[in-house]
Amino acid sequence: MRLFLLTALTMCAFAANSILNRLAIDSGASDPAGFAVVRVLAGAVVLAGLVWLRAGHLPLRNRRRIAGAGALSLYMIGFSLAYLTLDAGLGALILFGVVQVTMFAVTSVTASAPTFRQIAGAAIALVGLAYVLWPSGAVQVDLSGAVLMTAAGVGWAIYSLVGRSEPDALAGTAANFIVALPVTGLALLVNGADWQMTGSGYLLAAISGGVTSGMGYALWYRVLPQLAPTTAAVVQLSVPIIAILGGVLLLGEVASLRLILGASLVLGGIALAVLRLTPR
Repeated sequence: MRLFLLTALTMCAFAANSILNRLAIDSGASDPAGFAVVRVLAGAVVLAGLVWLRAGHLPLRNRRRIAGAGALSLYMIGFSLAYLTLDAGLGALILFGVVQVTMFAVTSVTASAPTFRQIAGAAIALVGLAYVLWPSGAVQVDLSGAVLMTAAGVGWAIYSLVGRSEPDALAGTAANFIVALPVTGLALLVNGADWQMTGSGYLLAAISGGVTSGMGYALWYRVLPQLAPTTAAVVQLSVPIIAILGGVLLLGEVASLRLILGASLVLGGIALAVLRLTPR
């Protein structure tokens, strides 16, 4: 039960991060690139401060930083630049679909292959997510945006997989944010990102970085060693659904029949893939 609650809290943190991002960018308070840089900066400051208060040390020169910080940078850069040309729903679908495929593929090669029930559950959940997120009307997919979001999905999948071997979740996450900051900032600036942020944009990005990203990612690294890689992959499909439901509760958005049916498929698929069926 404790693991379930911690995992659910982590997914809620990820979803809250999505809501904060939408609030800042949709309102014009921030551009995607500026939001991403402030987000990483705030996460680095908050997490490093917590490690310092705990009298710990930051493993900045550890070999894990190559994969951890590199994957985090790839995710942040790809995610931020992709949404300049991609529809939000389609972008989320590409992101989480790639995360599923990557984590399942790596697990099949390096560990035990996923069972038929796990694959079926993931497929059902992904179909439900596609049903909810698929844009209405004609679908126009920008190739560069799709490639960037695919890279972001691979980055997040790698970040999740390497987190299973992180001995200190808080210190490791803090070090990842610190190392990723200059890489992410430089890459976004080189790509000609506009820096257009208001005071509320800075505030939302800081909350996203320090709380829902920084603390959420640290909690993710805390629970990952206790989750099978396939389980870690599938449960993340709940994040867009939680974010949409959060929009209904907090932003006054409408809960349509399409959302209810799609959410039921997602949750049912996750349950099929994650829960162990034991005969009586």
